[in-house]
Amino acid sequence: MLRSPTIRARRPARRRDAGARHAGVRRAAAGVAAPAVATRDVAAPSRAAPDQATATATAAGMGPTLAALALGGFAIGTTEFVAMGLLPQIAHGVAVSVPAGGHVVSAYAVGVVVGAPLLAGLGARLPRRTLLVGLMAAFAAGNLLSALAPTYGFLLAARFVTGLPHGAYFGVAALLAADLAGPERRARAVSRVLLGLSVANVVGVPAATWLGQALGWRAAFAAAAILALLTVASIAAVVPSTAPDRSATLRRELGALRRPQVLLAVATGAVGGGGMFAVYSYITPILTGRTGLPLGAVPVALGVWGLGMVAGSLVGGRLMDWRPVASMLGAFALMAALFALFSVTSLHPVAAIATVFALGLGLLLPTGLQMRLMDVSADAQSLGAALNHSAFNAANALGAWLGGAVLAAGLGLTAPMFVAVGLTLAGMAIFTLALALERHDRNQGWIT
Repeated sequence: MLRSPTIRARRPARRRDAGARHAGVRRAAAGVAAPAVATRDVAAPSRAAPDQATATATAAGMGPTLAALALGGFAIGTTEFVAMGLLPQIAHGVAVSVPAGGHVVSAYAVGVVVGAPLLAGLGARLPRRTLLVGLMAAFAAGNLLSALAPTYGFLLAARFVTGLPHGAYFGVAALLAADLAGPERRARAVSRVLLGLSVANVVGVPAATWLGQALGWRAAFAAAAILALLTVASIAAVVPSTAPDRSATLRRELGALRRPQVLLAVATGAVGGGGMFAVYSYITPILTGRTGLPLGAVPVALGVWGLGMVAGSLVGGRLMDWRPVASMLGAFALMAALFALFSVTSLHPVAAIATVFALGLGLLLPTGLQMRLMDVSADAQSLGAALNHSAFNAANALGAWLGGAVLAAGLGLTAPMFVAVGLTLAGMAIFTLALALERHDRNQGWIT
């Protein structure tokens, strides 16, 4: 007769408990105190209690850490976009035309695309706090060189150098925030890091633009360098140190580029995120030429867009912690609908401003893509996480180029909006393909 393995496994435990009780009786009879024996009837100290206490303590201490990391995002966001607002002054200052001055913006974007995987891979073995301090110090140096640039060529080089730490900083900061927050709140922690980028569009860019107009464009870059140095001090003071990954190598990190899911996530951001830039790049002619707003009202409208980005960052973190896949698909569908709606509401000032706020909610997508890249990068998370900002800088270039192409073709001010619809739906299709391939691989037992 076969016996249950469960019964066989339990019998030795009962024998040990019985033996312990008999030994206790014998010791009691001899006047010797019996040692305490934990049985199933005695409540042992809960192992979950320290974990819960640690989680509570970590959550309580996350505020200063996230604020320090978000300050870096604020400095980067201010620097990235202020050059666009000061482009005529910059071009005049280095004696080139405005179109040639636009290459200053392009040089920064190229630096982001190149630097994100390179610096994240090279720095993967360093403690994350140390790496973040080094990245922001390099960012400060790049802005200082920009402020002191004597020639156009020197300024181009300085802007390229300044862009190098951009993507790596956000990637490493997102990984650190997610690790400290734990699995239940990691998307919310990542969204708080990206919140600095959103606030920069509301406060930092207008303030730096005003400073540049009042004291010269070099003052704006000098202010960005000061912000970066404040970030260095803040991170060194409040961000906890973490153990380095001594097994990380550049070769292992670059292995992320061979993973189909990583490449599909990058393509999702590069294409799907292009819709926002197809409209944002030409928001001034849209609001003045179609909506009928005066030029002086455009900064207010851009501030409203920035407020929408803040809301998108705050809401996006909670949604991505709750239902990440459904939230991503919903965000794509919502953005496509909003871009189409803008072709109608852009005729009416109040409705146009309301739609501009809603378009700012598009920051849901970078938060979701950041989490996606962290999940599919396996043991190359530093590089994978940094690729998010490479993807969205590629989206910037693609969206702006296609939006400009349809305008140049004479298709009207609504044409960039329909380009945005197409790019957003194309990004959604790539994301859906990635999910289908992931499901197939899981059914085949290739991934768990």
